[in-house]
Amino acid sequence: MIFFLQAGASAPTEDKNPNIKTKTGLATYYSSRFEGRKTSSGKKYRAHKLTAAHRTLPLGTVVTVKNLKNGKTVDVEVNDRGPFTKRYIIDVSAQAAKELGIWRKGDAKVEITYVHK
Repeated sequence: MIFFLQAGASAPTEDKNPNIKTKTGLATYYSSRFEGRKTSSGKKYRAHKLTAAHRTLPLGTVVTVKNLKNGKTVDVEVNDRGPFTKRYIIDVSAQAAKELGIWRKGDAKVEITYVHK
């Protein structure tokens, strides 16, 4: 059997995994005053680790965060709860903020992607 594509048509794509979720919103990062404090997971916050806080995702979830302004991405592990303001969808560690290019800028519009179980 032979299939032909009409001009301007795109090739067939595989169905997306329905468990992969993507959300867009603002991200910010932890203040340095949180260094060494316990997170919701019981681990201490360390600025040099790639971690994050999210209000509802299960602790241990790995989230890909993409800065929509510059295209930089980083994978972080959710180990804390927050942010506690509806304005932000995720708080990332200082190291993650540096890798995303938002360090010292305060916040950025991001896209977060994760597998919903």
